[in-house]
Amino acid sequence: MSLFAEVLTEEPALAALEPDWWDLWLRCPAATPFQSPAWLLPWWRSFAPGRLRTIAVRQDGQLVGLAPFYLEDGALGRRLLLLGLGTTDYLDLLLDPDQAGPAAAVIEHAALDLDWESWELEDLASGAAALRLRCPAACAETAAGHSACPTLDLAGPDDLSGCVPTRRRKQLRRALTLARKRGATEIEPVEDAADGFLDDLERLHGARWADQGQSGLLRDDAVRRFHRAALPGLLRSGLARLYRLRIAGRVAGAFHGLSARGRTYAYLGGFDPDYAHESPGAILIGHAIAAALRDGGREFHFLRGQEPYKYAWGAVDRWNRRRSFRRVRA
Repeated sequence: MSLFAEVLTEEPALAALEPDWWDLWLRCPAATPFQSPAWLLPWWRSFAPGRLRTIAVRQDGQLVGLAPFYLEDGALGRRLLLLGLGTTDYLDLLLDPDQAGPAAAVIEHAALDLDWESWELEDLASGAAALRLRCPAACAETAAGHSACPTLDLAGPDDLSGCVPTRRRKQLRRALTLARKRGATEIEPVEDAADGFLDDLERLHGARWADQGQSGLLRDDAVRRFHRAALPGLLRSGLARLYRLRIAGRVAGAFHGLSARGRTYAYLGGFDPDYAHESPGAILIGHAIAAALRDGGREFHFLRGQEPYKYAWGAVDRWNRRRSFRRVRA
């Protein structure tokens, strides 16, 4: 039962892999929504920042490994990088747990034949499949902590008493009281990509950052195009967790999250600065944590960045790792 690798260099070949890709993703317990085709296919179609060089490993026709790589030529030289870079908080490979070692070895060998000067593996969470890769022969490796991803371990009932500090729960109750004084307060789950949710999110995200003299993540046309392309598939696959907050009939906040395997990821949000006193962002996060608890969730990931509000919820840092292989010239 030998394994063999195929290097995919064109988008149609990557797209044709989608059914097998989903099957593999479902067999990988550590995989996040960010390794799913619902995330990475729209990412490649929206950005395509280099030359596709994805390695697919099969055994008797079954996909047992997937290394979604591309080659980038730039000021830092010719680099082999993972799809999702930039807009994605957790990058990784997919390795079938029953064939993880052999599949990783096939990926290592196939990657050596690609024309790179450095091979960069960034934003690898604890337990990432890419941590299994060995440094290739005739290469030097550097490894380090890359970015902090504060994470809350979930426990207890959906009143948050088992995992969120008392002070934060009091602040959340106060925010809800203030919001209700402004008018009827409602949190709507969003299940239809065509209902205008992304219009609300773009507007509110931009307003929030403009109020601080910044432009925010959604200022870029390609980023907006990516999210519009990805959302339908994320909803169909059950990975999206989207909420809209209305106060007195007005949309005051929006929350874009993802969830799989007991882990919820707070990816993006926005709120109307006119309602800053009512803390719509906190109301939505509290709602998302409670929903995760009701679903039997184990972790709530605030993702990259050490903003103080994340620790107020009780989150603690988990560090992504970065590995870099560089060919050693003889």
